[in-house]
Amino acid sequence: FPDDEREPVYVKEGQGAVLLCVPPKVWPEEVTYQWIYNEFPVFLRTDRRRFVSQNTGNLYIAKVEAQDAGNYSCFVSSPILGKSVYSKFIPLIPLPPDDGEEKKYPADIRVKFPDTTAMLASNITLECFALGNPIPHIVWRKVDATDLPANHEISESGAVLHLYNVQYEDVGGYDCEAINTKGKDWHKGWLYVESAPEWAETINNTQVDIGSEHTMRCVASGKPFPFISWYKNGFKYGKNELKFSSLTFDDSGMYQCIAENRHGVIYANAELRVVACAPTFEHLPVNNVLAPKNGRVVIECRPKAAPKPTFFWSKDTELLSNSSRVFIWEDGSLEILDVTQADAGRYTCFAENDLGKANSTRPLLVTESTKITLAPSNVDVNAGENTWMQCAASHDARVDITFIWSQDGKEIDLIKNSAHYESVLNGSSNSKLLIKNVQLKHAGLYTCTANTQVDNITASAHLVVRGPPGAPGGVRIVNRTDKSMTLEWFRGADHHSPISKYIIQYRDQFSKDVWKNATTIPSDVEGNTETATVINLIPWTEYEFRVVAINTLGTGDPSRPSPKETTLDSDPVVAPSDVGGGGGASRELTITWTPVHPQYYYGPNFGYIVAFKPHDESEWKRVAVADPQAKRYVHKDASISPLTKFDVKVKAFNNQGEGPYSLTAVVYSAQDAPSEAPENVEGRVLSATTSTVSWIPIPQNNIDGYQIKYWRNHEDGEGGAQRVVLPGTENHTKLEGLKPNSEYLIEVRGYNSAGYGPPSSHFRIHTKKPPPDRPPKILSAKIKGQSVNIAWEHVEPLANESTIDGYLVLYKKKGTSVGTLYTTSKRHIDLPWQADGKYVVEVRAHTEGGDGPVAQTSIKGAGILPTASPSLLLLLPMVLLLLNV
Repeated sequence: FPDDEREPVYVKEGQGAVLLCVPPKVWPEEVTYQWIYNEFPVFLRTDRRRFVSQNTGNLYIAKVEAQDAGNYSCFVSSPILGKSVYSKFIPLIPLPPDDGEEKKYPADIRVKFPDTTAMLASNITLECFALGNPIPHIVWRKVDATDLPANHEISESGAVLHLYNVQYEDVGGYDCEAINTKGKDWHKGWLYVESAPEWAETINNTQVDIGSEHTMRCVASGKPFPFISWYKNGFKYGKNELKFSSLTFDDSGMYQCIAENRHGVIYANAELRVVACAPTFEHLPVNNVLAPKNGRVVIECRPKAAPKPTFFWSKDTELLSNSSRVFIWEDGSLEILDVTQADAGRYTCFAENDLGKANSTRPLLVTESTKITLAPSNVDVNAGENTWMQCAASHDARVDITFIWSQDGKEIDLIKNSAHYESVLNGSSNSKLLIKNVQLKHAGLYTCTANTQVDNITASAHLVVRGPPGAPGGVRIVNRTDKSMTLEWFRGADHHSPISKYIIQYRDQFSKDVWKNATTIPSDVEGNTETATVINLIPWTEYEFRVVAINTLGTGDPSRPSPKETTLDSDPVVAPSDVGGGGGASRELTITWTPVHPQYYYGPNFGYIVAFKPHDESEWKRVAVADPQAKRYVHKDASISPLTKFDVKVKAFNNQGEGPYSLTAVVYSAQDAPSEAPENVEGRVLSATTSTVSWIPIPQNNIDGYQIKYWRNHEDGEGGAQRVVLPGTENHTKLEGLKPNSEYLIEVRGYNSAGYGPPSSHFRIHTKKPPPDRPPKILSAKIKGQSVNIAWEHVEPLANESTIDGYLVLYKKKGTSVGTLYTTSKRHIDLPWQADGKYVVEVRAHTEGGDGPVAQTSIKGAGILPTASPSLLLLLPMVLLLLNV
């Protein structure tokens, strides 16, 4: 940010204001903006009235209030760089409105989102904020849609619309409408979604006969629509799709298709091989074939050949041609219908092309047809019970038989659905299907298929499942009042048991995840009814309903929810609670309350009427507050004396009328802020990091406490000051955590609920130099009779460190925090010898700036041996000394 001072901004109370951030131009794209209020790190909290754009960094205030007075700084931080900077402070100076009353202004949108192009699956943010008095309400809509996309989220009190994982269906216009009681403003922008290319269809390695037709196709999705180009063996070859009418060997090669748009490029590679060979059955001989009597059989002939050969068939020695029962297909296969025993024999397929010819012979055997001997029977069962179906068949002994069960034409996966189905074979030709814990979904047509290598035959039966009713359909609202809605619906399936009654359930905008049973007229909705009226609803509340059917077998699934509808408006009936107040700035009456929950607004244009009067007067003054979330009102009057007793009460209103008043509360007007400054402020430096400060208390009796503010005179400036707050009974404190060898300025001021009084004169202190940052080096620990002598090396302070006044020696038992502290100006000390257990000696330098780091050593006494002769005693050590430096 530039070092130039920012000009103050003057705004009349009730008008909007915009503070420009103007961030540094050389800055990463991903940054966050906040605004500092008066001093770091006090950040401004955004709400319905105040908004910080994350696109420009500007601060927008919908309507300026007296409490907004102060200094503001734009704070920019980069999570990528891990760095933050902030601008020079901008003074915001609210001016009292003309005639003492705020003017009202219509909504005026100042933050407008531009037309936006987003990448598929990305996240985007749209911003919209308006100035105005009363504070405008922001409403978002998608053009030509009933609701915003499901992937949306609204934040910042309605000013920001987030769209997550953007898809093509999110494309379109988006409206932002700002509304207050004085007027509306709106803005529309368009969202476009684009994407890099992705393959929808691509090429694979392919081997194709010479002379045949062939098409190579690549299809890619993406926006803008990708351009397709082709390369063959590394050289540009064409575009879109490649078509070959008659392949030659020259068409063989490596092909590459490329799809590209401005967001990316993708590649696909494949080899095309053009082949030619004489027919051969070496790898694909004609197989032995079984044919069912009276059935149909197809004998395949698939030799390897290129180009495609011409086919002929013979039976034994007879050349075959097409007839009413015999057909030779284009691919060479031979089909025989209505097979008889006379069709058995040896069949030969002949294949011929320009490069040669070949043939292959295989026998055809005719088997007996498979027949159902026991068909499954229709079954009627209640949900939750078990049942079974049985199927048996006869078949030719030369082939194996298997049974396949299906439901409504779909084969049953006995492994995947083992919880409900089990197939049991009774011998080789009899199958029983067990259906366990039958559910409604299991009802339908069951088919048993007896299957052999040569034919199959089927038999079917119906399974009827009786159970709870199905979900009703078409639930809709046909009439509504302020406290009721009338519904209609269509009957659902009764699942073979008559519907006995219906239950109506609802949920509203305030409990979207909870369905509750509704009170209805009639109170019991019988099964032959398809309409009911829900009563005891809340006015001006959005509801949706669903219907649940019940029969003797249980409760069915609920219907789909009805379209959402809102009950009509009504007068509010709930009064604000916790009415009270007091405090604030001088000559102000502050009235507070707990806002009414939105569930009890009962209509649009909801607000509050605040009534107040001096306690000894009879005439009430009424003021309307249009903000439904407001929780305080400040009445400013220069004639109000400090601590004047007022009666106050609050009630709600909407476009239908006014509600009841709250209970009357007693509130006192604000006291005056302290008018005097503390005197005789003094400080006494204790060390490099601590100092005391004291003052003579202010004689006024309206002092709640004192604020002590202190900062480094040259390094920090007053903007980086630290603060300590004390109760009014105190007149001194200790300041800790100061920087060594630094000059500090200290000021003290009194405060109460009306604000801060004037500051005292600045008192100047200078902290001491810090102690040396090196511990003494312990040189030795020696026993001298009944004492231990500890010696250490003198610590030589640097120029920026305090001189050594002496040393502190702490002598304590290991594992404890309490010991004996000795002071000495020497570089050694004699300590009393302790023979019981381990002891620790800690040595540190002592200076006027504080104590330096610790050097530590441990000593251990081993005790005294039992009494012995003097000669022996001379040989035995009496004490074992262990030294650990």
